[in-house]
Amino acid sequence: MLEGLTLAILIGVTATAIADLWSLFQLRVLGMAGPNWGLVGRWIGHMPRGQFAHQSIAKAPALANERLLGWSAHYLIGVLFAALLLALCGLEWAQQPRFMPAFMLGLVTVAAPYLIMQPGMGAGVFASKTPKPNVARARSLLAHGVFGVALYLAGLLWAAVLQA
Repeated sequence: MLEGLTLAILIGVTATAIADLWSLFQLRVLGMAGPNWGLVGRWIGHMPRGQFAHQSIAKAPALANERLLGWSAHYLIGVLFAALLLALCGLEWAQQPRFMPAFMLGLVTVAAPYLIMQPGMGAGVFASKTPKPNVARARSLLAHGVFGVALYLAGLLWAAVLQA
């Protein structure tokens, strides 16, 4: 079987792509816009300058390549969460993926936007400073639940491919 890092990359990138397809479905069919990864890139891009929190990331000065930075961070974080799943469940999980560990990890990862990203970007803890906090919270929870399902599906895919 492949080493853990390779498995984390394969599963994490695939799961993130599946979650992005869900986000695209929400946009095209339900008219619900997904996250703006350019603004995430802006937030991250200001960190080396010593600014970790903003009143409103949308009003912060734009940075060159912020979209690329945001999308790259999005996929890197997906890989890190896949690595966490493999660290918690063991590499055996990648040979015989189980739904509940992946789904539960997906739900737990919602703590990252609730407690780190949203406050840092000016949306407040648990999106408390947004116009509709409960809607923002529910959408984050849904997105991370979908990511958990996507981790499971990615695990199944790669288990089948690598065992073939």
